Amino acid sequence: GRAALKSRYVELGVELDDERLITIFDRFKILADKKKDIFDEDLMSILSDDASLDAERVKLISLHAASGTNDAPVAAVELEIEGVRHKATAEGDGPVDAAFKAIKSLVEPNGKLLLYAVNAITAGTDAQGEVTVRLQDGDRIVNGQGSDTDIVVASAKALIAALNKMPNMHAKEVHAQYSGV
Repeated sequence: GRAALKSRYVELGVELDDERLITIFDRFKILADKKKDIFDEDLMSILSDDASLDAERVKLISLHAASGTNDAPVAAVELEIEGVRHKATAEGDGPVDAAFKAIKSLVEPNGKLLLYAVNAITAGTDAQGEVTVRLQDGDRIVNGQGSDTDIVVASAKALIAALNKMPNMHAKEVHAQYSGV
């Protein structure tokens, strides 16, 4: 349980207070439900994702993406932007493109995509994918990373992590497809 997880993190050189351990353990359980084997790289990825949550102005609430051989890829996202929930749906050239378009339709400035890179953290078809996104807004360049067993979710997390590093980023004032909740 929690004690074993805390002990493993100590072996990896990471000290966790009780409050942070609860959060990390919850994320660990979610990942364990998706994957058969959890590796040290997975544990460090959970820790990295948790650390990036501290300064989030934009949070991913939900993401649904669908694609098929005869259907246009589409994604529906719900984001919390500075405490207000917004929803958008978009089509794209693939599910990741659709998710990015939906997310970018809700925020401004949303930057120019300079880099999109995917790596498997561990081996196997149930491995977590780690995505790196680099955005440029004027002279400023920001990077974001996200990981998940679902590459579309990992991609959305990476984009949102980068957007959160853009100091002037905010919700778009007028958007036909969003509703504040």
